[in-house]
Amino acid sequence: MAAASGFATSVAGVKTMESLILKTCSSSTNYSLSQFRVFCKPIVNNRRIVKRGVSLNPRCDVVSAESLDLENKNDARASSVSALEQLKNSGVDRYSKEKSSIVVVGLSVHTAPVEMREKLATPEAEWPRAIGELCGLHHIEEAAVLSTCNRMEIYVVALSWHRGLREVTEWMAKTSGIPASELREHLFILRDNDATQHLFEVSAGLDSLVLGEGQILSQVKQVVKVGQGVPGFGRNVSDLFKRAITVGKRVRTETNIASGAVSVSSAAVELALMKLPATSLPTTRMLVIGAGKMGKLVIKHLVSKGCTQMVVVNRSEERVALIREEFDSADIIYKPLTEMITCASEADVIFTSTASDTPLFMKEHVEGLSPVGADVGGLRLFIDISVPRNVGSCVSELDNAKVYNVDDLKEVVAANKEDRHRKAMEAQVIISDESKQFEAWRDSLETVPTIKKLRALVEGIRVSELEKCLAKMGDDIPKKTRRAVDDLSRGIMNKILHGPMQHLRCDGSDSRTLGETLENMHALNRMFSLETDISIFEQKIRAKTEQSQK
Repeated sequence: MAAASGFATSVAGVKTMESLILKTCSSSTNYSLSQFRVFCKPIVNNRRIVKRGVSLNPRCDVVSAESLDLENKNDARASSVSALEQLKNSGVDRYSKEKSSIVVVGLSVHTAPVEMREKLATPEAEWPRAIGELCGLHHIEEAAVLSTCNRMEIYVVALSWHRGLREVTEWMAKTSGIPASELREHLFILRDNDATQHLFEVSAGLDSLVLGEGQILSQVKQVVKVGQGVPGFGRNVSDLFKRAITVGKRVRTETNIASGAVSVSSAAVELALMKLPATSLPTTRMLVIGAGKMGKLVIKHLVSKGCTQMVVVNRSEERVALIREEFDSADIIYKPLTEMITCASEADVIFTSTASDTPLFMKEHVEGLSPVGADVGGLRLFIDISVPRNVGSCVSELDNAKVYNVDDLKEVVAANKEDRHRKAMEAQVIISDESKQFEAWRDSLETVPTIKKLRALVEGIRVSELEKCLAKMGDDIPKKTRRAVDDLSRGIMNKILHGPMQHLRCDGSDSRTLGETLENMHALNRMFSLETDISIFEQKIRAKTEQSQK
């Protein structure tokens, strides 16, 4: 009932806004209601996932169709003032009212099928290129990419969050080849504190298919490692991911959430054992394709379950040799990729975990393989934990094979869920604390432009008055005297500024101190007219637009 009431109120608000705009525009321009598109955006006080552009309790921005065309194209401005300009002139200028926002746009195993995720999957080597392209967009200042088998998430610092959101969505559609309308059905969008909390939950393993799994923390660390030195992986995004690493470590240390939890690789092994006859493990022929991190974990869990022999197919033997040394209790046989089909014909269960962009197994590769014995169920099992997938979905059409991918691991994950959820509640306390500290740190950055403007203002006054003083003293003043007068004026300036500067600085850890600091900032802005200049965000957007047009 509350949600319905909120929605009704929002609709009423939209109608009111429509009537106001029509009244505003009727005097100078012949607009009709059909020329306006109403876009509903979520209020972010409460965390929510936005799908298909619909959200309960929305905040609606009304933008004329002509204004949208002006934003998308470099057409000449109409002589009459547009509805958008009238709204801006009336005080609804977003650039002067909002600070830059941290926004995450993405999809995960919870919102999108593997068929869509694999089209958006971005290899680690491509992350710097993606960051560069994203930061080349007009309203994106910083960016980071987190792409794993279970998620593809883009984190940006947007100068205008709604415009930045549109640009990122269009970029994702262009990169993946998926129509934007189809993509939006599966995207989740979170902003500022909600985006921060989401990344912290991801790093802590709370958003993983396997609650508490540890591999995601390594992947978050890799984002920071790859981003170092990459233009566009800026201060806000860098500090966000570094704090997320701290959160991931704290949660695992203080809640012990990882104990008893399984990784994607161990869940894959568990799934295979669930599908095999109970007593068939000693005779089941295991094949692991790929000896990277995921493949090594598969081998580790197979050995822990009592598997004593397996074949590992890999591009080179070096990695397999190292794995063989680590798990010397099992007979691990290396085979090159050229013998993959032959090895598959001799295997009952096949685990695939390679970074191949194209499927390793299609229907024509599998239908000619030798049959599997009845003692292991009569079906050849393909457990594919790669994204993009290594096994084509067409293989499932065969009567003698069964294919499972990462989306099928939910059956395994259901085990021990209650215990891990209790630990997840403990983890949320840590995440909330760290999230508040990060947001406080970001808020404290608001004072930086004021500090710079105030110092520049006073420095300009100092230099002007110094020049007047020296001119009165004549041209024959010794350099030593000039330097002494300059030092005197600089010292006076620094002494006077010391108090205000101290009251504009805080580390963001004390909410009371932060609140006082922001009050001081607004007071100084008013007293010295530091806000009369064009918005810093609009300056940045203009600079980016001019740069892209060169």
